Amino acid sequence: MNTEEKDSLQEEQEVQENTETQEESNKEGNEVELLKQQLAEQKDKYLRLFADFDNYKKRTAKERLDLLNTAGKDIILSIIPVVDDFERAIAVAEKATEVDSVKEGMTLIRNKMFTILEHRGVKAMESIGETFDAEKHEAITEIPAPSEDLKGKVLDQVEKGYWMNDKIIRYAKVVVGK
Repeated sequence: MNTEEKDSLQEEQEVQENTETQEESNKEGNEVELLKQQLAEQKDKYLRLFADFDNYKKRTAKERLDLLNTAGKDIILSIIPVVDDFERAIAVAEKATEVDSVKEGMTLIRNKMFTILEHRGVKAMESIGETFDAEKHEAITEIPAPSEDLKGKVLDQVEKGYWMNDKIIRYAKVVVGK
């Protein structure tokens, strides 16, 4: 082989190596561009997801606030007719000459009120004659028991206790025998 052939062969190898290097460089450049594009897509998805979550938090906080502001609305609306009945009863009581009719009217209003409360899960607690239980009762005072079997039992009830859906919402204030 002569020098010209060697030079020619060497040039061909260099050209081939340059071509391979350019192809590798193009492949790497394409991969980098593809990765940049995928990264941009992921960033966009992340930002959208973050914005959706932020909107969800704001919406649920607003809904919770609205719920708290109107939570008692239905109970108030059910009690307003009872208030109207009381106003009518007071107007009739001022002009009434019979006490029995006024008592009967008040009893009807009371029963209507307790019916509304029962529909909401509220029940009165029966305490008289039961054994004193600090979990349900609040002892106002102790008095001597009239008989031995009434010691430690509730003799009188100053204020009724109330349950709401099997949970105490007001403890009964009672007098206990000692």
